[in-house]
Amino acid sequence: MTNDHSESPQSRSKPGGLRRRLPWLVAAAVAVVGVVAVGAYVLTAGSDDAGEAHDFAPSADNPDPSLGIEGIVTVDYGPADHVQAPQRVAYDQSPPFGGAHDQYWATCTGIVYPDAIRTENAVHSLEHGAVWVTYDPDRLSADDVTALAAHVDGVPYTLMSPYPGLDSAVSLQSWGHQLRLDDVHDQRIADFLMALRQNPNTYPEPGATCSTVRGGFDPADPPPFDPSAPGADAVPVDGN
Repeated sequence: MTNDHSESPQSRSKPGGLRRRLPWLVAAAVAVVGVVAVGAYVLTAGSDDAGEAHDFAPSADNPDPSLGIEGIVTVDYGPADHVQAPQRVAYDQSPPFGGAHDQYWATCTGIVYPDAIRTENAVHSLEHGAVWVTYDPDRLSADDVTALAAHVDGVPYTLMSPYPGLDSAVSLQSWGHQLRLDDVHDQRIADFLMALRQNPNTYPEPGATCSTVRGGFDPADPPPFDPSAPGADAVPVDGN
């Protein structure tokens, strides 16, 4: 009976045996190269995405990068007067994004309000550097609302609420800036937030808080949205 362990060193080192093992070595080397290449691609792709996102970060050379966002609308609102509820403001935009506003701001600590809120309170939040995300509840599905809320939920200096009668699916507001969109997956939503949320170059009161003021605005029971037209006693948008 032949003993398998009696094979001589010479027979184990025959060229034929080496050739049989070469394909496995080559395959292993190719696999390693493939993994490295895929890894390099992922890192490169991630770097490109990050680079594009940072194009909308404010800087000394570009204090308001939102001006590069397609569709952005800007209005130069000066320092604004305060009103007291139930006083209304005759806003020149809908949703408004600047001008006179309530003395109390809407809590803007990353809250997604299920119901429409009083516009005069929301505009005060913009004065503090917040971004107000609004949407037409008749144009978005529940999944769309969830996708949109992911930009806001828990993010400081943001708030989101329905806005009945909106003439687009989505509208984003910061002080003096507005962007209307019809797709909740539009990249410009993230660009707007990066460019304008707490951008000290674009709102009147850098450093102001978005937290709740006790006795003022209650985020658990916010003042409701009023869809009616402001009356003759409404304060002009410029406060004069």
